[in-house]
Amino acid sequence: MDWMEFALGQLSRMNPRLVALIEKRLRAVPSVKRKIESDYDGIMAELERSVKPYRDGFFAAARLPAEGRSRDEIIREMEALKQREESKWKEGFVSGAVYHGDERHIDFLNRVYAIHSQSNPLHSDVWPSAAKFESEIVAMTAAMLGGDSRTCGTVTSGGTESILLAMKTYRDWARETKGIAAPEIVAPVTAHVAFDKAAQYFRMKIVRTPIDSSCRADLSAVKRALNRNTVAIVGSAPGFPHGVIDPIPEMSELARERGIGFHTDACLGGFVLPWAERLGYPVPGFDFRLQGVTSISADTHKYGYAAKGMSVVLYRNAELRRHQYFTATDWPGGLYFSPTIAGSRPGALSAVCWAAMVTIGERGYMEATRKILETASLIKKGIAEIPELRLLGDPLWILSFASDSLDIYRVLDEMAKKKWALNGLHKPAAVHLALTLRHAQPGVAERFVEDLREAVAQVKAHPDERGGMAPVYGMAATLPLRTVVSDMLKRYIDLLYKV
Repeated sequence: MDWMEFALGQLSRMNPRLVALIEKRLRAVPSVKRKIESDYDGIMAELERSVKPYRDGFFAAARLPAEGRSRDEIIREMEALKQREESKWKEGFVSGAVYHGDERHIDFLNRVYAIHSQSNPLHSDVWPSAAKFESEIVAMTAAMLGGDSRTCGTVTSGGTESILLAMKTYRDWARETKGIAAPEIVAPVTAHVAFDKAAQYFRMKIVRTPIDSSCRADLSAVKRALNRNTVAIVGSAPGFPHGVIDPIPEMSELARERGIGFHTDACLGGFVLPWAERLGYPVPGFDFRLQGVTSISADTHKYGYAAKGMSVVLYRNAELRRHQYFTATDWPGGLYFSPTIAGSRPGALSAVCWAAMVTIGERGYMEATRKILETASLIKKGIAEIPELRLLGDPLWILSFASDSLDIYRVLDEMAKKKWALNGLHKPAAVHLALTLRHAQPGVAERFVEDLREAVAQVKAHPDERGGMAPVYGMAATLPLRTVVSDMLKRYIDLLYKV
């Protein structure tokens, strides 16, 4: 072990605040800075090969071409890019990402998009159909999630914007009705990182609380975290990392008793759990049937099977929703208002979402949910039969598994070699699979279990092998210098924008 590894090992045992102070001093030391930069260079070189597979053989536009290229040529190149590496989701090799994927469904949505490609909800006088579609999307989603005649909401560009808007709404509501100037959000550590983004953007404090052995929010910890500045409590249905549902009945009741907001993040589960409940699966309360729930986010572009770029944020009543809106009354450009963060928005996406929901209908969503949950049961059984692995929590269809004897990130690498695009998790180290209709195709579950069994056997037989992404995941999971990890992520984003 070199001096750097020894130092990092000692840091991992210290108080996080002290670690941050020591880290700042360490990074100013020239030898430490050189070591970090050297490690960055090696990691980025490895990553560039994986994120830029089209560096050779395809046209690259670093500036506008002097003469425009032909449309036929552009279409041919796009088709070639699509076929080369970007179609493995069709066979069910990808976690999440594409949730429906049937060619007839895609063709139908593309036709709808083409009809409304110029539509912009900002100009509701020019495209009144956009308002029709969006109001009905909100109404259908609210009815599905236990809403009543007072339940309302807006469409957004995705789960992150839904969460951002809900937290902004609670901030402004609490400031106006309670005089709270330093608003706080209480959320389990497993709640989506979009809540951290909301706290950063809107200058709110987020208090992260621990989870229990079942990976659900620790109710007593949530209760202890509440104070006079708390404006909202958050629960997940289910949480992304482990696919389990927080104790939302108890958590939302805490919020109701204190007269504060409770947000159910059902971005993943909003279009699955209502149908799972009807199918007889154990689904705890999570929606507006609970009096303490005051807002819900649900992604139509996930298990609602709409095109990417659509979500819904719902509120118990219009009085609360109005705190989400932006209005300007004194601008020389005229009266201005916007229900969400964006001004101009692609109305075609709203048309596509509406079309997806009404063409699928209740029976279609029920059948899709049945297929996904039955597939999940097969895969959970297969994981349970591999002694080196253990499933985290008691999930329905968002599955995560860890290992007490193997480097689980090595298993992730081995699965990648077999074409599987899965997600690595931290705290604890685990691998994540969000099941979709792509995985419900015949033979996919069996293939996944067999490939996973072979991957585990390979890692078990060769425990000292290194390479792939395992070292990167391992470093990010264990390195106490969190700004180093943050810097690495920022450099990764830089890499994505590199021509």
